[in-house]
Amino acid sequence: MSLHFRHLAEQAVADGIITAEEVLALRRVAWPDGLIVPDEAEAILVINSHVRDHTPEWTDFVVEAIGDFVVNGCAPRGYVDADTADWLIEKIDHDGRLDSMTELELVVRVLEKALNSPERLKTYALVQIERAVVFGTGPTRDGGTLAAGCISESECRLLRRVIFAAGGDGPARVSRAEAEMLFRIKDAALGADNAPEWERLFVQGVANYLQGWQGSQALSRERAGQLEAFMNDRATHVGRFFARMAQVNGTGFLSSVREVGFGRKGSGRNVVSEARADFDVTAPERLWLDARIDADGQFDPLERALLDFLAEG
Repeated sequence: MSLHFRHLAEQAVADGIITAEEVLALRRVAWPDGLIVPDEAEAILVINSHVRDHTPEWTDFVVEAIGDFVVNGCAPRGYVDADTADWLIEKIDHDGRLDSMTELELVVRVLEKALNSPERLKTYALVQIERAVVFGTGPTRDGGTLAAGCISESECRLLRRVIFAAGGDGPARVSRAEAEMLFRIKDAALGADNAPEWERLFVQGVANYLQGWQGSQALSRERAGQLEAFMNDRATHVGRFFARMAQVNGTGFLSSVREVGFGRKGSGRNVVSEARADFDVTAPERLWLDARIDADGQFDPLERALLDFLAEG
């Protein structure tokens, strides 16, 4: 960390103010080569905890700089390990909550940019949004001016971004826990002046859990590291590559080239049939859905819209 960087950081911490010119100076000092080192990342988050007015310039800098550090700071690039995720949560958490949209936007952007990340990072972000809706206070609220039990347009956008973010155990797939969270928010916000987008998000999200294809799995960080090391091995011959590809199991490479068949006769795996089977709502899924609908003793318009959507499928 340079003396200039340290001076700018100390000044911002002392007065709780950081101007657009100071943000630009930090960008030039800390990020001239596009790389943020650990002590600079620590300092930026310390400044963030003391800055009173989170200007667009400051928010953009924190999200871009810390986001890149978290996602690409360790090999393989694009994969957030458990220690880094825990470090990020520890640095921005205030007794189980976030104080600003800067911090929430940072977590959401990490989830969007990462190829994979620990599931607890996505869960942490979703908890922050759910609490804001249910209790009326939190990083998505302007000083708590919006009433509890009401979901805004910006909260709908945040939920959609997090649920369908790439950097989770199930990218583009809604998990049971996420579907149950959507039901809880629905129950808390019934009859409120909710954003028009909310009904569509609820229906699409729960239907995705019930009908989404579960066959596509994100590549793990460990498997990605093995792949990166393999691709960087200049001595590896093409013949060895295909031989090794035929031996690795389905957690990374396919165990056999024949397994890539898409419904063709004789292939080891029929992904079309898998997708069709997952699209049908199974008996256990139907029991789960019935329990959610019966939980509050009423049949509300969003539940009706969900059942109509499923019937059309």
